[in-house]
Amino acid sequence: MTQYMNNADDPIKYTIKRSNRRSIGLQITSEGLLVRAPHRATQAEIDAVIHKHRRWIRTHLAQARMQEQEAVQEGLLSEEDLRVLSKRARDYLTARVNYFAPLVGVSPGRIAIRTQKTRWGSCSAKGNLNFNCLLMLTPPEVIDSVVVHELCHLKELNHSPSFYAEVYRVFPEYDKWHRWLREHGGAIMKRVVK
Repeated sequence: MTQYMNNADDPIKYTIKRSNRRSIGLQITSEGLLVRAPHRATQAEIDAVIHKHRRWIRTHLAQARMQEQEAVQEGLLSEEDLRVLSKRARDYLTARVNYFAPLVGVSPGRIAIRTQKTRWGSCSAKGNLNFNCLLMLTPPEVIDSVVVHELCHLKELNHSPSFYAEVYRVFPEYDKWHRWLREHGGAIMKRVVK
């Protein structure tokens, strides 16, 4: 159900998705603002959360529009493009994992390459690593930041201070390249046909 915020001077268009969750959450999607709300949440409570976070919402909606335009300029990726990226990613990412694993002090399991619309990498409790083939469209330092991030999860399956201490120990410029991925990664992911 699409709604408009009740403030006529500063309306924000959004969609509500209700579920058994406990709190109201905001998410920027390709369609705009999605409000995830508990079944019991009133319209006034939803509007209050949107009003409180309106600056964040507007900033991220503008960023999503810019990423959409950037993706259109760069062009959509064909199935053949994705196959080539996946092959390149398998070789390159395996080499980077092999380089960083001893520095982190871990022995990863299987490495899988996928095409994903929401994640750059992940790791399982069994020590297997998954990486997005779209990483091949980013600078090498971004790839290294994602590889180190996932390898450090083999030591700490969380985002605690000790996890980040390990990340910074191995890759001191992590913040710079993580920021690059936050700013440009959405445009890269939008190049994949839904």
